[in-house]
Amino acid sequence: MTADMSVVGLLLEASMPVQIVMLLLIIASLMSWSIIFTKRRLIRRTKDASDEFEANFWSGGDLNTLYRSASRESGGSLGMASIFESGFREFNRVMQQGDVVADKVVEECRRAMRVAQMREVDRLEQNLATLATIGSTSPYVGLFGTVWGIMNAFMGLANVQSATLAVVAPPIAEALIATAMGLFAAIPAVIAYNRYADKVVRLEYRYDGFTEEFSSILQRHAGAKKGA
Repeated sequence: MTADMSVVGLLLEASMPVQIVMLLLIIASLMSWSIIFTKRRLIRRTKDASDEFEANFWSGGDLNTLYRSASRESGGSLGMASIFESGFREFNRVMQQGDVVADKVVEECRRAMRVAQMREVDRLEQNLATLATIGSTSPYVGLFGTVWGIMNAFMGLANVQSATLAVVAPPIAEALIATAMGLFAAIPAVIAYNRYADKVVRLEYRYDGFTEEFSSILQRHAGAKKGA
């Protein structure tokens, strides 16, 4: 009887360890694609929100109005708006204490903004380590399934008097599918990890620049209020 050489047929005819390896790779691939699409939406939404906020911020509008607008954001402000909100909230809190030193005000505001920035970056980096793990380990998991399948194929040949291509091909093919599935799971994960990690770093640089520029603005405001 002719062996079923379709991919589905080879998967069903594979040995149990190879099937377990393939199942793990399928789960890893599904998890990877879920993270990829979720992270893509999050980074795009954060970048768009930061672009919109930065345009409003440098348009010369009133900081109190901008703060109230950021505070009213449904689901919380994103990206640069969240950093601004934390810094300006701390600025108002410290200035209400009365006699304050401008440098101390800026130090407290910068600390609050750094905490907000770390929180934003952590949110953006969440699950990137999972993508890196899938990308780095999936080929080896697939290779393990291939080695196991080929080993079983050669062990099976010991019981066959004449080893023809029809006998050898199915077990070798089902073993090699594991390697292909490992690469299928790994390649998108590695590409997505490198791409998204670069985007997160670029956003972090923008956050750093905004924090320093806004700190200078708050220092001037604190000095002006103290002089008044």
